[in-house]
Amino acid sequence: MQIYAQLVYQSTLCLSFAEIRNVRYYHLIALGGSVMHNLAIDLKDAGHKVTGSDDEIYEPSRSRLSEYGLLPSEMGWHPSRISEDIDVIILGKHAKSDNPELLKAIELGLPIMSFPEFVSLHSKAQKKIAITGSHGKTTTTSMVMHVLKQEGLDFDYLVGAQIQGFQKMVRISGAPILIVEGDEYPSSCLDNRAKMLHYKADISVITGVAWDHVNIYKTYADYLGIFENYLKQSPEGSKIFFDQTDENLTQLILADAYQATRKGYTALMTNRKGAIVYNDVAYPIQVFGEHNLKNLHAALLICQELDISAERFLQHIGSFTGAAKRLELLSETEDRVIYKDFAHAPSKAKATAEAVRSKYKHKKIKAILELHTFSSLSKDFIPHYRGTLNSLDEVAVFYDPAAMKLKRMPDLDKSMIANAFAHPQLQVLSSLEELETYLKADMDDYQVYLIMSSGNLGGLSPLDILKGNE
Repeated sequence: MQIYAQLVYQSTLCLSFAEIRNVRYYHLIALGGSVMHNLAIDLKDAGHKVTGSDDEIYEPSRSRLSEYGLLPSEMGWHPSRISEDIDVIILGKHAKSDNPELLKAIELGLPIMSFPEFVSLHSKAQKKIAITGSHGKTTTTSMVMHVLKQEGLDFDYLVGAQIQGFQKMVRISGAPILIVEGDEYPSSCLDNRAKMLHYKADISVITGVAWDHVNIYKTYADYLGIFENYLKQSPEGSKIFFDQTDENLTQLILADAYQATRKGYTALMTNRKGAIVYNDVAYPIQVFGEHNLKNLHAALLICQELDISAERFLQHIGSFTGAAKRLELLSETEDRVIYKDFAHAPSKAKATAEAVRSKYKHKKIKAILELHTFSSLSKDFIPHYRGTLNSLDEVAVFYDPAAMKLKRMPDLDKSMIANAFAHPQLQVLSSLEELETYLKADMDDYQVYLIMSSGNLGGLSPLDILKGNE
């Protein structure tokens, strides 16, 4: 496949900017991902012919693709779908190097690119903004998008969650501003570059460097190397804002004379009511937690680079309620509050737990953390969770053995997980029955529930269970 990869990239690079802009027919391999299906919708909205394929497509991608007439009539990989009529193949990360449609596209010599490569080539923005780092990318990107929309600015974007006020997670229209959430995952099976390395941004944020994705980056040094590469390739004259409270990130930032201008930030300060005070004026906000106050500061710095004053930013951000599944308030009654968060890595889980504790200092908090990603289900990685949830009163750690089988991972020992987390009131659950029992137990004793998962808890709905017992 190495020879194939070289041929593919030679073909891709032969496309000029003008040719990319004039493409009429796209086929997306691994269409069902959150970004990929939004990209397909955006391309169709722009007037292109769009087809795609996947071996399985889940909700909400399935319904949205069906609504736009983009849902494949049959699941699976079918080389017969690939013809010389296709102008460009966009390859999702889910597709493997032996994918039959990919092999047919290579045989025909079609241009093939990953979605970050496509976004980079397709955009003609004069200002490119990239939000990178181990945590807070989606929220920080969403904050900037919210303020830019309130300002009435024309901008393109790529973000990793559904945002209130935006129908799509992707817009590539040729707007003068592009803001992207740039993650550390490889771009595709043919392109091992981290997605964030494609964008060559004028303005960047690095939110932190807490090791994750151990199936890809075997050591912390490997993981840091991605961010070192990002710093080295940042263009002369570009600006990078970084969380200066992250010691490892600060050391990396100061380790070399990079071309970009670098500026650190910390959490914005709030008054006793949780409002931000600027020039003696209090600006109420709806998000909370130190990590979100850091995200807010990063978003403020970006918006100031776009000539939006601090006062206007703070006025607009007051109506920002957060991105989907990022400390999302699911339900609130006099007796009980329920939050859902995407937290899965140790640094994310710790930040989320401490944020909820800071808001509900004197209330009892019960939480569930699902181990769902490859990293979180690795017995060698689980000890990194030690103490991360100790700010909470009671915790259940749940994992789904069926999900582990799909990932071809060995089963876990419950006592090992409990010892690794080192929480005094922790249970380890591995069945839906155990999970439901845990949720229903002692409900009158807890006023705050926190669900942390990047999965779906085996299909169980904690909200239905908790609301059903009110």
